Amino acid sequence: MAKEVVKKIKLQIQAGKATPAPPVGTVLGPAGINLQEFCTKYNDATRDKMGDVLPVEISIYDDRSFDFVIKTPPTAFLLKKAAKINKGSVKGSKEIVATLTKDQIREIAEIKLPDLNAYTVEEAMKIVEGTARNMGIAVKE
Repeated sequence: MAKEVVKKIKLQIQAGKATPAPPVGTVLGPAGINLQEFCTKYNDATRDKMGDVLPVEISIYDDRSFDFVIKTPPTAFLLKKAAKINKGSVKGSKEIVATLTKDQIREIAEIKLPDLNAYTVEEAMKIVEGTARNMGIAVKE
């Protein structure tokens, strides 16, 4: 008989820096899973992406065991990293805070492709460009 999923939890944690302390402990503690085991497995799985913020989807089973899937970093995080800015524009597309090239957008789209609702890199680029525009980041040819 297959194990039954009791709960699904989504978190965004810095790669390689999960600890049983809040916010991770506060969210996963009530679920009854072994926090230290989760932190160790997560940190080992994300050691190569240190510094990035990675979304993780944790499936908790009825016997208190768990599995997790690590997603690609958020588009906004990748755009800020590429543009070398701390935050996007407060006024959205009305205020330009940085400029990226089409090549940089393509790189981000290639990273995000598995998690986006797109079949080709060109479609993914349009999604990433829309996010960039809303953050006040201009895209030049």
